[in-house]
Amino acid sequence: MSEERMEQEQGQDLQQEHQRYIQSLESWKRTHHCAALNRQHEGQEVCIMGWAQYRRDHGGLIFVDMRDREGLTQIVFSPETAPQAHETASIIRAEYVFAVKGLVRMRPEGMTNSSLPTGEIEVLVKEWKLLNTSKTPPFPIEDRCEAGEALRLQWRYLDLRRPRMASNLILRHKVSQCVRQYLDENGFLEIETPILTKSTPEGARDFLVPSRVNSGMFFALPQSPQIFKQLLMVAGMDRYFQVVRCFRDEDLRADRQPEFTQIDMEMSFADEEQVMAVAEGLMGRVFNNVLGKELTLPFPRMTYDEAMSRFGVDKPDTRFGLELVDITSIVHGSDFKVFGSAELVKAMKVEGGEKLTRKEIDAFTEFVKIYGAQGLAWVKIRPDEWQSPIAKFLSDAEKENIAKALDAHEGDILFFQAGEADMVNAALGNLRVHLGEHLGLIPEGLCNFLWVTDFPLYEYDKEEKRYVACHHPFTAPAAGHMERMVSDPASTRARAYDMVLNGTEVGGGSIRIHSGETQRQMFDALGFSREEAESQFGFLIQALEHGAPPHGGLAFGLDRFVMILAQMPSIRDVIAFPKTQKATCLMTEAPNSVSSKQLRELGLRLREQPKEGESV
Repeated sequence: MSEERMEQEQGQDLQQEHQRYIQSLESWKRTHHCAALNRQHEGQEVCIMGWAQYRRDHGGLIFVDMRDREGLTQIVFSPETAPQAHETASIIRAEYVFAVKGLVRMRPEGMTNSSLPTGEIEVLVKEWKLLNTSKTPPFPIEDRCEAGEALRLQWRYLDLRRPRMASNLILRHKVSQCVRQYLDENGFLEIETPILTKSTPEGARDFLVPSRVNSGMFFALPQSPQIFKQLLMVAGMDRYFQVVRCFRDEDLRADRQPEFTQIDMEMSFADEEQVMAVAEGLMGRVFNNVLGKELTLPFPRMTYDEAMSRFGVDKPDTRFGLELVDITSIVHGSDFKVFGSAELVKAMKVEGGEKLTRKEIDAFTEFVKIYGAQGLAWVKIRPDEWQSPIAKFLSDAEKENIAKALDAHEGDILFFQAGEADMVNAALGNLRVHLGEHLGLIPEGLCNFLWVTDFPLYEYDKEEKRYVACHHPFTAPAAGHMERMVSDPASTRARAYDMVLNGTEVGGGSIRIHSGETQRQMFDALGFSREEAESQFGFLIQALEHGAPPHGGLAFGLDRFVMILAQMPSIRDVIAFPKTQKATCLMTEAPNSVSSKQLRELGLRLREQPKEGESV
């Protein structure tokens, strides 16, 4: 008989033996979770249930670490105290599900585990029940697991048993409950808005849902409840909130998913100050109740223009320096043509950065190419010279003025970027964060909140060759900027505000347009014909013409916010069942094909895919 066949038969025999021990929980009631027991429970009889983490046979005693979502408790099977329970405990393996009744006692001196809440005690078993067996997991159910993310996503229900993943979901729950309590106390109503709604192509791609009863017609899954929450303000609901699922068919990255969750809120008769005050109070409550930390309120504020000037991005991380300096006027007309004729030239000083190697600098050069840069100019300030491939092209006066503008000294390195403003800011702004991480300049545990305000109302889309809404087309223009919406869109400012935490946008909002005519002007400025505007948003315009109150609001990205609080690198780590970067679920194998019958019922037919080498 082959070795493989023998192993299979032994496994079958073992399963049959285990089945004899699997019992129901009739008349058993759990008294505590696995992390709840401590020295105060000494001498009490308890009943706990969970999974076997480890089993250790120490001579006559058998030790099992029982785990549930809250933590671990050490279980002891003794042949003297409960001989029958001890005899059968030998069948327990990793991830078996079982229940025990026993006595809480203090661990022997020198055997305590200070890293566990239950590390001073153990449960001496009197009786136990096997509730289910388990196949050998594809990876260890522990935080130090080195399994790749793809494998963990394929077996997500096992991955979620790991203590860190369970604690992430518990944290997410606590945040959500804290949010609900705070907003309820502040007069907000939790109101659900539709999931099947109308497609509005302005913005990211919609997920479309074909209608069976309306052949050839489609619903869209909501990218946000934006229009509906504005309609609730028109309806007189005054203050609304929702912890809501949203959907966007866009390319993914670490902080994006095709389906995500927002903390959505809207207020009538409110201006920017009132909305931001409520949002700051919400953050203060979450940090205090969930993390036990006090936030300093109100948060600092910075205009969009200042953020772009000093940091190159509209969501600056203010926990460290490395600010950008505009040196365009210093090098304008320079013999170094790359600088002399550029629209924008910026520099960044890294104090003591002269120690950076050429290999590191080359890696930084490749990094900025992600943002459209052709390269990265640099200068190391030596005792008697500027060491750099570009040094010979700069005059002594230019070097002196650059050094003065950046307060540069011996031992520093300067990085430069020149070209179109958007590219320069993106390249140096993101290099700044990359350098902060690379050089260990970002302090751990520090949470820096910041409001970024006074955003542009529009931004120019080079591909579509027209202006598009910087936030969304329902944002009100700043006071005195109404007349610029059509005549000078580039200079128009919005009543918009973003909340930034440690360089990540965690919330964004605005005061909304509440006049039907102003909303029409906005669509005019975006290149909509009156017919297109009426077709897509006629119901909203009509609502604004029926006594809409001034209103504004904000939406927080719950996934992204919890990711930061949990100090995880990806929002996938704080979502129970996330998608991959290709928008697939490795566990359920979604998306998948459907039957021809289902397609016929929906009036759909799939286009035949082109063969390799054929054009579409």
